[in-house]
Amino acid sequence: MSNPALNNNPALNGKSLSAEELRRIYDQPAAQTQRPGIDTPETTAQRPPIDAPSDKPMTYENTINKIVMLFVLVVAGAAVGWFVPILMIPGVIAGLVLGLVNAFKKEPSPGLIVAYAVAQGLFLGGISGMLEGMFPGIVSQAVIGTLAVFAVTLLLFRSGKVRTSPKATKIFLIAMLGYLAFSVVNVILMFTGVTEGMFGARNITVMGIPLGVIIGVLAVLLAAYSLVMDFEFVQNGVQNRVPEKWGWTAAFGITVTLVWLYLEILRILAILRGD
Repeated sequence: MSNPALNNNPALNGKSLSAEELRRIYDQPAAQTQRPGIDTPETTAQRPPIDAPSDKPMTYENTINKIVMLFVLVVAGAAVGWFVPILMIPGVIAGLVLGLVNAFKKEPSPGLIVAYAVAQGLFLGGISGMLEGMFPGIVSQAVIGTLAVFAVTLLLFRSGKVRTSPKATKIFLIAMLGYLAFSVVNVILMFTGVTEGMFGARNITVMGIPLGVIIGVLAVLLAAYSLVMDFEFVQNGVQNRVPEKWGWTAAFGITVTLVWLYLEILRILAILRGD
């Protein structure tokens, strides 16, 4: 869905796990424990392992540690990009490539995930410094907005009031495809000179409201729903007691969503301040 790295991972997506999938995830043979009066040798062989052990299972604590580490690396990269804005260009290219590689890898690669965080930091620092020079105070506002959306979404998730559903996820997927299509068309219009202004077609007004603001609000809502999906993936990984290495995949997914959320809020503020 939002993060292929999480959604394609049977350990994290909440789908039923086959015995073969569990053996692959835990890197060990299936447990052959029989339940007296319930199982026969045949049914035991067909049943997935029960509480497959892991020396270092994924936990909320070690996953949070990885998320914090990636966040620190993004901030460190952003500090460099802020003072050396030319690094924004290689940063966005490397971030895109590493993001796709990490998203579709079957096994998490901590080194590539760390490299992604640094590259995205360089890009965020460069674009943030540029917009801060044009609209003083915009970066702090975007950071506060991003943290606020993250905190509210997490609190609602922990309270049990917000969860994903098949119907909502289908709507989310359709909206994401529409958003991506608009973004691609907008980039083409900007590069071909059809539209003017920093944000292309986003500068067009609809009933007095910039189209970019409308699209941006939709994107923020999509990012918030994506966070809910990310939190569920983490919860599934912990409950399935997968090895700790999968915490890197979960941390990567949340980092991707937070970067996207920050950029959308930053763009909304820039459009509003530009008027």
